[in-house]
Amino acid sequence: MRAEARIVAEVDGRGGTRLAVLRGESPLLLRRTGPRVAGDVTVHLVGGAAGPLRGDDLRLDIEVGPGARLAVRSVAAQLALPGRPGAPASRLEIRASVAAGAALRWLPEPLIAAAGCDHLAVTHVEVAAGGTLLWRDDLVCGRHDEPSGDVHTDLTIRYAGSTLYRHQLTVGPRGPGWSGAAVLGGGRAVGSLVLAGPDLPDAMLPGGDSALMPLAGPGMLASAVGLDIRQVRAALDPLCAELAPRDLGTHEPLGTKIDRRGKTAGQAATAMGTP
Repeated sequence: MRAEARIVAEVDGRGGTRLAVLRGESPLLLRRTGPRVAGDVTVHLVGGAAGPLRGDDLRLDIEVGPGARLAVRSVAAQLALPGRPGAPASRLEIRASVAAGAALRWLPEPLIAAAGCDHLAVTHVEVAAGGTLLWRDDLVCGRHDEPSGDVHTDLTIRYAGSTLYRHQLTVGPRGPGWSGAAVLGGGRAVGSLVLAGPDLPDAMLPGGDSALMPLAGPGMLASAVGLDIRQVRAALDPLCAELAPRDLGTHEPLGTKIDRRGKTAGQAATAMGTP
């Protein structure tokens, strides 16, 4: 199956955001959802068919124009399935651009690598200087009580013309050592959250098997590994809520506070000469 979907968000001239283009094909169906919050638009991805399956070639393009604010979610987890024997790997390519003064929040449900799947997910995001990006990806290695299928993810985020973040991950039978100490350490789920843009807020260091790191540019990365997706969400959901409160609500701060330079509150105080 081949399918393409496209979202173009732009300012509406009245202080809000409108969808100039909202077009999808099964299984990449798009629906505008949620209340009409001033300045914001939310779109949900709806799976119009099973998959992705081997042989599927899917593409999603997202364009957020100057001053526009867009959140993209999904109604359910994406389940990568085996499909036809001998068919090529399924592929989902996402290309997104965020203009100056614009904001994009990518907050889908997890990708699940069912046993026997062979899936490639390639994402490229370009953020102009002055734009803001919140990008969340979660991966579950197999359904309950089954081995993981093969999944390779490749994410590139560029800010103001320079590469801010580049990450590749391979899990499954063809990924040597993927469940070892150097990769997931026996975990069955992994998640990441990237925030890029000007005037980054202070954030709370997530707990569990997780880390929060400043990037070499206007950005920060949080990642978490768990035995299941619940552990990953326990680490990343509070941080996601803190960084996008208008979209996700608020939470009680957890863990150790970290500032934009990657220092904990205690380290920052020591550097400033305070007790």
